[in-house]
Amino acid sequence: MPTMADVARSAGVSVATVSHVLNDTRPVLPHTRRAVLDAIEELGYTPNTLARSLVTSRTRSIGLAVSAISNPYFTEILQGVEAGALEHGYSLLIADPHDDPEHERKVVQLLHERRVDGMIVAPSAQPRELVSYLSRHGVPAVFLDRVVDSPEDGTPRFDQVCADSAEPTAELVTHLAGLGHRRIALVAGRPGLSTTGERITGYRHGLSAAGLPFDERLVVHGDSQSTGGQRATAALLSLAAPPTALVTANNAMTLGALRALRERGLSVPGDIALCCFDDFAWADLFTPRLTAIAQPSKEIGTQAVRVLLERLAAPERPARTVRLACTFVHRTSCGCVGEPERQAQRRRPLRAGGAAQAPQSPQSR
Repeated sequence: MPTMADVARSAGVSVATVSHVLNDTRPVLPHTRRAVLDAIEELGYTPNTLARSLVTSRTRSIGLAVSAISNPYFTEILQGVEAGALEHGYSLLIADPHDDPEHERKVVQLLHERRVDGMIVAPSAQPRELVSYLSRHGVPAVFLDRVVDSPEDGTPRFDQVCADSAEPTAELVTHLAGLGHRRIALVAGRPGLSTTGERITGYRHGLSAAGLPFDERLVVHGDSQSTGGQRATAALLSLAAPPTALVTANNAMTLGALRALRERGLSVPGDIALCCFDDFAWADLFTPRLTAIAQPSKEIGTQAVRVLLERLAAPERPARTVRLACTFVHRTSCGCVGEPERQAQRRRPLRAGGAAQAPQSPQSR
């Protein structure tokens, strides 16, 4: 089996130079790097990752703890994390915390014991034990999708990467209000998740911008799951004055809401308008097509890797929160009339943290 010394001899460089090329520990001239890489390919040299980790105290591996990996949204995030990790020569160890705080802490401990260089975690609704463990052991970590409350000075304890949630939700509400709806309900996610809180905040901002009062009876938690979304929608439809429009706060709850509407024999948008947070591959195949907020899921994953590697390179720098902009995907479940095919293809980017844009195609309800 060829050794690093064989590669150095074939490329006409020192063993140290080969090491720098393999580990990115020092800049190497392009032609020298090319010679080393060509020698590696010609000889079929495979680095001994285990031996290298014993010397450098680095395993070039990243731990990823994300619940509901079967969810298309998190699947796309996983693809982004994997692509970012491979691009920089890192392997990935994946675990599912099941959104359970105790299991979450155990999973993170197991990943830590596998000596991953850092972790990317989508925290649960009660991340106290998670934060305590990561802080106590000084584990480099990035929180993904969901953020953890910052201290009073506003500086986060850990790096965080997520999409903007509040203003895109407000966009959906103001769009429905512009179509004449006055009773707009929200099927919210699991209490305690930052995304749930932010989308409720956005919902309230959207109502306020449209001059509509907030009615707490029109906000029901679907616990971020399909069955919960179905149950929450059924409860809303049972109100003495049910909503005429519905905003669902994630893709799983959207499916549950559609089941509840079908059970009642209600049509979308004829009987009730529907807009959802999270676009997904088959949203354009429903009849009517689903008006949605699309999150940059793959970009969230690749950005999380980038931020983690920056943390590994500069452990003392202040933590930061990176928020990425979403896109308003205008289709027909909202009840817009005229040129539905053109509307189905219209995607309007939203600024991260920006104001909701003016609604289109108002009609009376």
